[in-house]
Amino acid sequence: LTLVFIGDGAPAANYGYTNSGYSVYEEENERLTESLRTKVSAIKSLSIEIGTEVKNQNKMLSEMDNDFDSAGGLLGATMGRLRALSRGSQTKLLCYMMLFALFVFFVAYWIIKLR
Repeated sequence: LTLVFIGDGAPAANYGYTNSGYSVYEEENERLTESLRTKVSAIKSLSIEIGTEVKNQNKMLSEMDNDFDSAGGLLGATMGRLRALSRGSQTKLLCYMMLFALFVFFVAYWIIKLR
């Protein structure tokens, strides 16, 4: 009786398999090796796809970061102009600017709502 440990360490007995020594175990090992090779190949292709997706997402985040930086600069310049207007005695011009901003906001809201 020959004992061989398979998988979880449980012994498996050689029940009448006396073909050329370990040929049955070799066939089982080949089958398991092929199964493992298939799984490794699937994991490799999946990891390559994940890497590609990460690169695309990083590129998109970089572009969004640049867009937010430019929008922040534009907003900062606009706020600076508004502060300069508020310091002066040009309250009438400031009111017109605020009304224009509200008008643009409502037009943008209306356009978005129609979509």
